[in-house]
Amino acid sequence: MSNSPTFDVVVFGATSFVGQIITRYLIDQYGVDGAVKWAIAGRSATKLSALRTTLGEPGQRLPIIEADAQSAESLTHLCMQTRVVISTVGPYALYGEPLVKACAETGTDYCDLTGEAHWIKRMIERYETLAQQTGARIVHCCGYDSIPSDMGVYFLQQQAKERFGMYCSTVTMRVKSAKGGVSGGTIASMLNLVKEASSDATLRKELANPYSICPPVDYVRPKQKPVTSATYDEVAKAWMAPFVMAAINERVVQRSNAQLHYHKNFTYNEAMLTGKGPLGFLGATSVTMAIGGFVFVVAVPPLRGFINLFLPKPGEGPSPEAQRNGYFVHEVYGQTESGQTLQVRVSGDCDPGYGSTAKMIAQAGLSLAQDILKIDKPGGFYTPASLFGERLIERLQSLAGLTFEVVT
Repeated sequence: MSNSPTFDVVVFGATSFVGQIITRYLIDQYGVDGAVKWAIAGRSATKLSALRTTLGEPGQRLPIIEADAQSAESLTHLCMQTRVVISTVGPYALYGEPLVKACAETGTDYCDLTGEAHWIKRMIERYETLAQQTGARIVHCCGYDSIPSDMGVYFLQQQAKERFGMYCSTVTMRVKSAKGGVSGGTIASMLNLVKEASSDATLRKELANPYSICPPVDYVRPKQKPVTSATYDEVAKAWMAPFVMAAINERVVQRSNAQLHYHKNFTYNEAMLTGKGPLGFLGATSVTMAIGGFVFVVAVPPLRGFINLFLPKPGEGPSPEAQRNGYFVHEVYGQTESGQTLQVRVSGDCDPGYGSTAKMIAQAGLSLAQDILKIDKPGGFYTPASLFGERLIERLQSLAGLTFEVVT
């Protein structure tokens, strides 16, 4: 890789729905001619130019790089020009591998928004050794999945270590409240995953493994207890239902535990709180049935084709107003092996999947470019918590609208 790349970060897939939000956030936050050197990239120069036109006068000076997700030559050319690539080109299982390969080969740092654990496992198996040799730091899951969960657990564990002198062995995350929309890109990723799993027994087994993206160990890991039905939570004192992002978040947090060594017997799960009493039970039951019904429908090809007519298409998503009016509140509960307890809260001030996600991945990319020296964190595959630590929490609180606070 060049010793002096032109850009700190390049947003690849800038004309995608979330790519446009990231681009607008970066230009509002940093402009074009300031301390942050950045550019936008994608397959179509015409679409990139059209995006630049929507950004007003400053946008006209924003550099453009034409690169195709399926062209190794153009991706290598892209990587040679930047310290970090922020990728929004999903579904990653369909389109993401060539860029990861190019970054690993050139020693270029990389972060993305994937929630596809099976694809992450594949990338680790194929490119981790190469990334370690070239110095490329690869960080998946830098949006709503899984920064609030992963960094929330990290924040709780640092507080526990300071307060109790030890990390928590049991941690749970509960979504207290959230408001936001869904984009066509997210739907496309979910549909692709269900489609693959419905015809691949090996993949279904892999998806059921909470340690699927963890490195091997020479001891028996504790059995995890995912929330799969309407259940009363004795800690939160409320009913809870399965949380759709738990499937990826729980695996990312487990990989963080493997890399940061919270606890050998660490257990973790996530769920969505639905309230107390009969109404809370009814809500938890309804959510459970809705999730199960959706998975069933998209697993059956004729039904999947029918329901797809009514779902957002790639490039579609919540309006700017909906993004601004969204929010999320997560409660994270921890208990040490000796019984001491702690609760922290992680909240965001925008639509979680898009308005907030755009700010999260932008700050992750900039932290990777500006804060984390390669001598301190050499090449390899990391989680947000295992790479960024406290520095990203500082950025998220000061620049991305997130709050991390101790409750009790």
